[in-house]
Parts: sequence; C-alpha cells; structure tokens
Amino acid sequence: MTSEVTEGSVGIVEPRKIRIDSPLILDCGRLFMWHDLMVETYGTLNAARSNAVLICHALSGDHHAAGVHSADDRKPGWWDNCIGPGKPIDTDRFFVVSLNNLGGCRGSTGPNSIAPETGRQWGPDFPLLTVRDWVRSQALLADKLGITQWAAIVGGSLGGMQVMQWAVDLPRRVRHAVVIASAPQISAQNIAFNEIARQAILSDPDFHGGRYYDHNAVPARGLRLARMLGHITYLSDAAMRAKFGNDLKAPQPSFNFDVEFEVESYLRYQGESFVDRFDANTYLIMTKALDYFDPARDYDDSLVDAFRQAQARFLVVAFSSDWRFSPARSREIVKALVDAGRDVSYALIESALGHDDFLMPLPDYHRVLRGYLSRVADEVGA
Repeated sequence: MTSEVTEGSVGIVEPRKIRIDSPLILDCGRLFMWHDLMVETYGTLNAARSNAVLICHALSGDHHAAGVHSADDRKPGWWDNCIGPGKPIDTDRFFVVSLNNLGGCRGSTGPNSIAPETGRQWGPDFPLLTVRDWVRSQALLADKLGITQWAAIVGGSLGGMQVMQWAVDLPRRVRHAVVIASAPQISAQNIAFNEIARQAILSDPDFHGGRYYDHNAVPARGLRLARMLGHITYLSDAAMRAKFGNDLKAPQPSFNFDVEFEVESYLRYQGESFVDRFDANTYLIMTKALDYFDPARDYDDSLVDAFRQAQARFLVVAFSSDWRFSPARSREIVKALVDAGRDVSYALIESALGHDDFLMPLPDYHRVLRGYLSRVADEVGA
C-alpha cells in the first residue's frame, strides 16, 4: 500500500546538499574550511526575501520536515502536520527552510561522512559541537540562500534552544522566535539521562571506540538502549498507562526474560527502528550539544542579560504533560524575557502525551501557531 499526498501537503519534495564554502570556527577550537548541509525547502521566497522561516530540528530530527520523497513514500516529514499550504506554517505565505544540522547523519557533514584529510569516515574524530556552532552554520546557510533576516525561526525541544541562541547571538537576523517545549538549559536529571544513553553506546562491544564503520559493525545494542531510555522520557506516565497499562502479550506470564508486556514490545520496536535510521556517533554528539547549552554562561550566568541582546519578538509554547521540558522551564524563559524588556507571548497547551506533544496536531496548539504566524506573515507582506 502506498501513501497518498494528503490535503495541505507540500507534496513530493527533493532534498539537496548545499556546500557551505566559508570557514567555520567551532567553540571547541576546531575549524571546518567547508561543510555540507542537507536541506529541504517548501514554498516560494518572495521578491523582498522577507518571508523565510527556518525550522530547527530536535535531537533525532533531520531536514525532511514535510511532504514525501516519492509517490510511493509511506512516511511524510516529521512535522508534516504543521508545514504546508493552509497549515500553521503556511507554505502559501512562507518560504520554509529545513536542514539536517552539522554533525547529523542524514547527508550533512557528520561522523559518517568522509573526512577530507584522511579519506576515511570521521567517526570519533568528528569534533564535539554546541548549539552556537549550529547557529553559525545555519547563518552561513542563510547567507548562501540570500536571506539576511528570518521572518521567524521555529523549533521544538533542542530546536527551541537553537531558536534562543539565534536570537541572542544574531539579533538583527531574527524577526520572530518561536520556542516550543524547550528550556534555558537542561536539568541535572536530563544530563543524567543523556549520560546513561551515551554509556550504553560507548560500552557496546561493537562500538570499537567509535570506529565501527571500519569494522563493518553497528553498536546496535547500545543505540537501541539509548533510544528506549530516551523514548520513555518523551512520554507521560498517563500516556503510557493509557496505551499499554501493564498488559501481557499472552494470557499468562511466561516466566522468562523475553518480551512479555506490550510496553516492552513497543520499546524494542522503537529501539530497532532507530538503529536502522540513526548513527551512534551522531547521537553522542547531539546529546552533548544538548548538555552544553546555556546561553546565560557568557553573561555572568544571567539569562536576563543574555536575552537583552535579542531584538526578536517571542512566542513560547509549553505542554502540560511534558515532564522532560516542563512548563516551569518555559516560564523561566518567559520571565527572563519579560525582565529583559522583550516582547513575548506564552501559551500552555493542555496535553496528554508528554514531550512528544510538540510534534502532534493538537487543535489548541495548531491554533496558537497559526494565529501567531499569520500575524508574522501579514507583518512581512507574505
């Protein structure tokens, strides 16, 4: 069975690899003379080049945010419910740019691509990155596309952190900043979750110190465990209870360590499917970037002072059932913005799923985004 392009879809899209041939100095001190970014675009850039919207992806995201890659593609982009004609991010009005970040594993320069100095895959030699590094890379992409200012930059979770970093570091290049299900820095508990996930990968015998490509191996066990742990944190207790309860797959216990409960089956499926589409070295890099994020660090640990650099207007969205990036963390962002004298709107969406709600087509959520971005479109003449 093949999928059909749904109403409001951008249809069939073709990703393209864009060579960024300007030098990029990373926070760790390393230098890229050039790098590639895999990009998809939706909609049309207007004559004034004022209607461009940047989509920043979360930890396991990529450039494929909307549409399908062929007529028989069964899986649309990860935010297809939100991007398209008449959708909250309306491609009849906006030119939308979505990319796979530097260090990714879906076509951008990353650990599984070839290092020019060695002719081998980068593997563990790929430098660790920060959210600020991604913003610098994205700014070079904007230059390449001829976009001097984004009408809006939109991102959820780790994507929301990129939005904030853009607003602080390059204030004149961001008109509106839409921060969804995010935090001004992650908690010690979240760093701990990330560290356990990394240790699962690092301790896998097939990891080979990050050079598993040379051994024709995949640290599948570690990557599965990392994804299973992460996925638990993306869902609320209520959502898991409603979906699975403590239901057995068979009428009676089997008294072994095979899959017996429905939730076990679900988590193992999530782990297996993740191994098929994601690179372990990229996972390590992305989680460290998440841990490092703290825009207040360069401003004497004052988030207020950091946000005083921003000129954008903000929309901050949180979800009631999200415990990994709880509404309290979004309120920290809002309070700091208010104290910094910035223009900010805040929406708390009643939800049930948990952190993953930022990907879902919740009516109230979409209503908030559509209303806000419609005003942005009017403002920029889109």
